[in-house]
Amino acid sequence: MQISQSRVKDYPEKPLFSILIPSWNNLEYLQLCVRSLQQQSNFKHQIIVIVNEGKDGTLNWIQESDLDYVYFEQNAGICYALNACRKLIRADYILYANDDMYFLPNWDKPLWDEAQKLGHSKFMLSSTMIEPFETGNNCVSVGDFGDSVQTFKETDLLASYEKLYKNDWSGSMWPPNLMAVEMWDLVGGMSVEFTPGMYSDPDLCMKFWKSDVRYFKGIGNSLVYHFGTKTTTRIKKNNGYYQFLRKWGIDSGSFTKFYLRRGHVFEGELQEPVIPGKRKLKIFYKNLMGYFKNV
Repeated sequence: MQISQSRVKDYPEKPLFSILIPSWNNLEYLQLCVRSLQQQSNFKHQIIVIVNEGKDGTLNWIQESDLDYVYFEQNAGICYALNACRKLIRADYILYANDDMYFLPNWDKPLWDEAQKLGHSKFMLSSTMIEPFETGNNCVSVGDFGDSVQTFKETDLLASYEKLYKNDWSGSMWPPNLMAVEMWDLVGGMSVEFTPGMYSDPDLCMKFWKSDVRYFKGIGNSLVYHFGTKTTTRIKKNNGYYQFLRKWGIDSGSFTKFYLRRGHVFEGELQEPVIPGKRKLKIFYKNLMGYFKNV
């Protein structure tokens, strides 16, 4: 994948976070996402937009803005896109976000406070998403404020989002997630074999786990509204489930349940997993089946 254009401006003061936002012909959502970051962040951050194709006006819009960006003439997917930003990053922390997210007031302070409290780089932190529909994901708050830019009830959301705070939860994995550049470099960023990106999030977490990270925390009072699946429904997906299984010898569901304890109330650093015998048999069977899958 070849970068066609890029731009990074000078920063007299180091920004707190470098916020990486991949976008694929999704201009209305991208503009809303960027506006929310500019209006509702407590601190000064660097925003880097990865423009994939940009045929819907995104490229023209980003060129006329003062945002940092990289541009691919073709859709590079998530993994190549995020890795391509490395030379542009000016902060000590990376925040990976989706373009169909709206950041709510005070989203960044709880993340920053948590990172400073830890005093080390071996962590992954996530904001908590508010989504319009119940999906069974207990890491998410449910509140229907619209499922598109056109139906978005921004005023109502801003008036009531604090009611949707959650307890801090275990299993940070999805964007928006915050990590130290030091850890990003150590694990080599995203794994491009997962292009265009299905299951690249648990893969990144497993790489962190293998690098002795045990602090995977979702912050219950750092909120973003997530419209959801505005890009993934348009792409040809990689068979990430079996790619993850064959790479790590365990399925992603077992990893998130027994290693990351996703959705449990956060209780501190995670311990080595205890996997029941029946689950081990299931993993063995899935591994066996994986050898016959074309991934």
